[in-house]
Amino acid sequence: MRLEEVTSFITVLVQPWQVDICNKLRDMVHQTVPGVEERMQYKKPHFLKNGKYAAVISTAKEAVSFVIFNTSEVDFPEGQFEGPPERKTIKFKSGQPVDYDLLASLLNKASATL
Repeated sequence: MRLEEVTSFITVLVQPWQVDICNKLRDMVHQTVPGVEERMQYKKPHFLKNGKYAAVISTAKEAVSFVIFNTSEVDFPEGQFEGPPERKTIKFKSGQPVDYDLLASLLNKASATL
């Protein structure tokens, strides 16, 4: 289910490239995680499966960050992601390509046990 709060978060972003990436990340999460729920928490869109965090989208002035949770048992590509074993973050800047298929694959593996 898509919440109006999350839609509003995305549509008020100043940078068009951020709006584009956030909308595509949101769509990818909904296509990848069956029954995913949205929640605005800490002023960021959070995506939950069975009440547990699966992913978060956040923005900064020059970046969009995407966090995948429950990643301890998932192998991530070297050098693209940051964070402790239980969650991994990737940041995108204007003009940087986003591999949505890779993100969907990693999110699918990470959320499978939630």
